[in-house]
Amino acid sequence: MRKRILLTGANGFVGRYVTKRLKKEGIEVFALVRNKNKLHDLNSYVDKFFEIDIDNISDNIFDELGKPDVMIHLAWGGLPNYQSLHHYEEELPQQYSFLKAMVLGGLKSMVISGTCFEYGMQDGCLSEDNITNPQNPYGFAKDTLHRQLIFLNKEIQFNLAWCRLFYIWGEGQSEQSLYMQLRAAAERGDVEFNMSLGEQLRDFLPVEEVADILVNIAMKNMSVSTINIASGKPISVKDIVGEWIGSNNWTIKQNLGHYPYSPFEPMEFWGDTKNLKKIIES
Repeated sequence: MRKRILLTGANGFVGRYVTKRLKKEGIEVFALVRNKNKLHDLNSYVDKFFEIDIDNISDNIFDELGKPDVMIHLAWGGLPNYQSLHHYEEELPQQYSFLKAMVLGGLKSMVISGTCFEYGMQDGCLSEDNITNPQNPYGFAKDTLHRQLIFLNKEIQFNLAWCRLFYIWGEGQSEQSLYMQLRAAAERGDVEFNMSLGEQLRDFLPVEEVADILVNIAMKNMSVSTINIASGKPISVKDIVGEWIGSNNWTIKQNLGHYPYSPFEPMEFWGDTKNLKKIIES
């Protein structure tokens, strides 16, 4: 029997790439979406759709969603506004109730997207062993959900893989993202792209590679608690922007220093990938 994987957030930026990657593996793909009318080209990649909002579920939600072997959980509302109180006032309790109901119903394995914002204002190479200290509502809500699931896992056995995503980029990303703002400016014919001095060090991964990693982890049915989904290679913002400009043959120039640095992020951070390499190579 083919492995049956349920994907939430299938129509999101990362979810669309994960959906297509799952289909390549011969997986029976179930997708939980809020609105089937926004699926675009995903119909041929999904075996069955469920149009359900996680804030309104029954006690039999696991059965209603086809009793999947694994769930890749990417759905999260209120983004990309990381500062909104919505993340812990509304999203967090809804998320936990949904995930707990799935576990109580019989789900044995879940892969969940976390965020590097859980680490907060820490500089340097960030390991999964670092104590989390989130500084925005989104990071706080994600970190709290992770802790809730760890406690739940002590009461009910299930495989938990908490994947802390670092900086993802690619086609289909939010228009507010750095890559898509740059693309829009280049396609408009702008002479300059306004940005900060760009000396911040970040950890960027293309979305295709992130999708490959998430599917790989889901296929292994592993309980590893926390995994950094990162490149492990710090690069300055001005250098990554320069690479994007060069690879696309855009003529736009960087207008460095136009904006101040964000007060909500440290100047230098990237992910330690020792855990990730062990999992991928296993």
